[in-house]
Amino acid sequence: MSKSRFERGQIDRIRLHVLPTQRFKTFSISLYAGLPLAEETVTPVALIPFVLRRGTASTPETIAFRESLDDLYGAGFGFDVYKRGDAQIVQFRMDVINDRFVSSNQPLLSSSLRLLGEVLTSPASENGHLRTKYVDAEKDTLRKRLESIINDKIRYAGERCLEEMCKDEPYRLHPLGRLEDIDAITPQSLTASYQKWLADASFDLYVVGDTSLDEVKTLVAEAFRIKGNKPSAYMLPAVKKNVKEVRTIVEKMDVSQGKLNMGLRINTSYADDDYPAALMYNGILGGYPHSKLFLNVREKASLAYYASTRLDGHKGICTIQSGIEIANFERATAIIEQQLESMRSGSYSDLEMNQTKAMIANHLRELQDSANEMIAFDFNAVLSGRERTAQQLMEQVQSVTAEQIATVARKTELDTIYFLRDGKEG
Repeated sequence: MSKSRFERGQIDRIRLHVLPTQRFKTFSISLYAGLPLAEETVTPVALIPFVLRRGTASTPETIAFRESLDDLYGAGFGFDVYKRGDAQIVQFRMDVINDRFVSSNQPLLSSSLRLLGEVLTSPASENGHLRTKYVDAEKDTLRKRLESIINDKIRYAGERCLEEMCKDEPYRLHPLGRLEDIDAITPQSLTASYQKWLADASFDLYVVGDTSLDEVKTLVAEAFRIKGNKPSAYMLPAVKKNVKEVRTIVEKMDVSQGKLNMGLRINTSYADDDYPAALMYNGILGGYPHSKLFLNVREKASLAYYASTRLDGHKGICTIQSGIEIANFERATAIIEQQLESMRSGSYSDLEMNQTKAMIANHLRELQDSANEMIAFDFNAVLSGRERTAQQLMEQVQSVTAEQIATVARKTELDTIYFLRDGKEG
């Protein structure tokens, strides 16, 4: 596994993270912009990158903007909006080939960073606000994205479980915002939201490729105009929470298959020493095809079409998702709770332990084959304040004992049971 480390720096309000390496033929660039999740900002902030990708001040027409990417030897440009902990994060990504492999008459890293800086700080505008036709078109795009979640009942049940579980916390909000907020957004209001976002967000810029921190510093100073002295740090979410009583929510829709989701508070975060044991807990419970939920709920009892878990280490939440026959709600709930009890008892076979450690190790090794995955892994340190290399995490996972997993299991509490079913009686 690569021992290379990111080098750190700062230009104005942007934290810089540069990994000088000749392993890849491309430069991989990621810009993260994060704000605390909040009801009044979540929808406009989600809409901003959709509008920014349409054009810049120098290439206001979308076709011309895309042609400028073609001029960079078909550079890739994309974005994502998601949440980690209680933060809403917009991530812009660019991939451009290293100049050494093409006969370019322009330095491609410099040109790419200049383009990204313009996307961020000089969007296509008219009469002092973001272009109306882009705002209107992208409101429709965002609306369709949110509606597609409602139509995908597996995703919908997962989101609704978190919404109910965290109903008094920012984490209840979907990172793409709320359908009911979209209509009220105008070009003028979105421009004000954009300017506030630019002024308040935490910015982290990553570059992986055959470059140096000093070179990136010089290029970023020229390409980005995000003034201010100090980058803002991410607020750590409250992870420890005592569950007073387990809530059961039953929602009825036109579905033929029941969706049974459960939310667990694991009371452990990425920054904690027992995070590697929490990774093992998630893996043995439901993270892999050899896990307890998959084998006992799906294979042996034939109660579920699918059964798995997902861990958000930044929020300290583990979710169980399963698809069941509607009539099997009580039986499936009981057998899942038996697996939670089994985790508390510390009874894990050597096969469960070894296979889970091998699966996590394989995943961490595979990260090293992708510059973008290496960037995403390192960003965990920015979010949590806890720096770990993939190598260190792998070694920590390898040394986790059954008792350490049981300790995590015993402080894990079932918080919410969410069941999506049909509208029939019974």
